[in-house]
Amino acid sequence: MTVTEIAIAGFGKIARDQHVPSIARSDAFRLAATVSRNARADGIPAFGDIADMIAARPDVTAVALCMPPQARFGYAVAAIEAGLDVLLEKPPGASVAEVKALTRTAKAKGCVLFATWHSRFAAGVSAAKAWLATRRVLSARITWREDVRHWHPGQDWIWEPGGLGVFDPGINALSILTEILPVPVHVTDAELEFPANRATPIAARLTMYGAGDVIVAADFDWRQTGPQTWDIEVETDVGTLRLSKGGAEVEAAGRRLVAGEALQSEYDGLYSRFAHLLARRESEVDVSPLVHVADAFMLARRIETDPFHD
Repeated sequence: MTVTEIAIAGFGKIARDQHVPSIARSDAFRLAATVSRNARADGIPAFGDIADMIAARPDVTAVALCMPPQARFGYAVAAIEAGLDVLLEKPPGASVAEVKALTRTAKAKGCVLFATWHSRFAAGVSAAKAWLATRRVLSARITWREDVRHWHPGQDWIWEPGGLGVFDPGINALSILTEILPVPVHVTDAELEFPANRATPIAARLTMYGAGDVIVAADFDWRQTGPQTWDIEVETDVGTLRLSKGGAEVEAAGRRLVAGEALQSEYDGLYSRFAHLLARRESEVDVSPLVHVADAFMLARRIETDPFHD
């Protein structure tokens, strides 16, 4: 098997906790370099700028971009123009137009572009999709509530334009929804709560509609303490499918399909998929979860709520 020399650009918590271990477990990749202004991995060559890495390491043929979405576009263009294949952390960009532009550039340069949605690789997602494929969906409900202070302490970028706010976790639920539903849906109504001192929402409620009069209600909130809630329920003509713990557990019509203690190996699956795409020289760029978020911002009624302080 050919081993791809890969770099990680943006060496923060998600890179250290998820990308590095999954690359280490993969037979298809070797971590060859990191790009970050402030952080590095022990024993791995580090660079402060992607141009410096590209110039110094011609053996590196792929890069995983893990910096905040506001800064990702410039790095992606530089990598693609240099002929590197690119993996984009979610969300794939700060806007839909950015991702479409990267798709065109990658195609023109013959590079593989992979816009990742790690939650789609949760243990129960494929089973939920298969079960729903032969059922008529009537409605669905998403409840995705967590504690921002636990998951994003001191990360001011997430509260700035392009940072998505509560949609940073919410888009994980939307990526699962768009993967498992057999019919497409679109946002028809939205209500977003913005802290008085922040530019992105801390809570959101969406209504979505699909063919066959399918109605989806979504409730995202970043103020939940204690146990976290990552649930999706889908009502069908033969019973209810319940996906819980972000996809670790799935129950359908009263029968347990998948059971797990916690989410495991999402990023292992993500890198397995990237290796598959590289072998076939194919790109995979699905912007549907990001489109739902963009539509929510366009359609939303804005509610100002209490200031948020870390």
